[in-house]
Amino acid sequence: MSISRLVIVGASLAGLRSAQAARKAGFNGELMMVGAEQHLPYTRPPLSKELLAGEQEVERVRLPCDTLDAEWRLGVAAAGLDRDRRRVILTDGEQVPYDRLILATGSRPRPWPGAGAELDGVHVLRELEDSLALRKALDHGPRVAIVGAGFIGCEVAQTARKRGLEVTLIDIASAPMLPLGPELGGWCAALHRDHGVDLRLGTGVTALLGDGRVEAVELTGGERVDADLVVVGLGAVPNTEWLAASGLELNPGLACDATLTAAGDADILGAGDIVSWPHPLADDEAIRIEHWTVAAEQGQLAGRNALVSPQERRPYDAPPYFWSDQYGVKIQSLGLPGRADRLELLESTPDGSRRVYAGEVGGRLVGMIAINGARRLGFYRQALADPPAFDELRAAVSADPGALDAPVATA
Repeated sequence: MSISRLVIVGASLAGLRSAQAARKAGFNGELMMVGAEQHLPYTRPPLSKELLAGEQEVERVRLPCDTLDAEWRLGVAAAGLDRDRRRVILTDGEQVPYDRLILATGSRPRPWPGAGAELDGVHVLRELEDSLALRKALDHGPRVAIVGAGFIGCEVAQTARKRGLEVTLIDIASAPMLPLGPELGGWCAALHRDHGVDLRLGTGVTALLGDGRVEAVELTGGERVDADLVVVGLGAVPNTEWLAASGLELNPGLACDATLTAAGDADILGAGDIVSWPHPLADDEAIRIEHWTVAAEQGQLAGRNALVSPQERRPYDAPPYFWSDQYGVKIQSLGLPGRADRLELLESTPDGSRRVYAGEVGGRLVGMIAINGARRLGFYRQALADPPAFDELRAAVSADPGALDAPVATA
């Protein structure tokens, strides 16, 4: 099939990288970018850190796209997909035809589901306006309560503490960022306590309290945490509802094969937060990842794969990567350490300031987490390309001249 018109639904990082990759690969046909936000693409990691802290302004988070030869439809979301007629239906009634289609509509914050969700002073953080509104609210010096101690919750906590604010971090889990495992979760808890965060862990929230404006968070044990501002960080939901009548498989992400081609439709590909795809580190089970690097890499591959036949498309099998900066500490993850049966400390400097943990399933490496150990990522990325037995990995670390100062002795 000749491809003269490529439509990309989703004008954030994954969508932009798709468009740029298609142009770089030689696509010179019509290119349309559809985005629900009014903004041209921007990068999201600073929204919970530098932009929120006031250390950066909006201009710094914008992604360069001036040279991209594309038609933009911004401020209008996709409402439906007619695959028989090859049309994307927008909320303003426009029907956009396509030859090939890339879906990159991302995800949205899961809202607070209980009492008090309507109160002023309750925030989520996903889009540019969310960050700017939260930054303005922090300027008034509020007492801050954060419901959810995942990566967003922890990053907002450290940003608020850097501004000298009183912060309470609440989570039903026993440790922050629990997918890192209990040992690292405990380390993260200590890091936040050392910087003055009041941690309320192992407890749920029954309600947000207030008269028109939030005044407190009520915990499951009946305790009340006073707060002038609440940030809800309960994870994200993929934006796939608009595809419900399309016949595409949703689980809840868009089901794709390893080449990011939508199940059952070779003319539709996915990229970014909405995609569920089989990964070798998960024994080819479907996974869905909501991280910047995965969105960028999948966008690049989807843009190239959209231009060729299904038989010529390449798989996306890179180890997922993400990072988080907290109180000057860089936490980096490679692969799927959250699926590990256990994490083992393999490398450490004598003072413990730099460490590397590796995760295994059935004696096989599936992921790693580095604390201030960025220079070790290349070694583990190479190992994850063809994961060795865990005993072999230990031996390789011990013999590696690039290892941290003190590889950890193991029995």
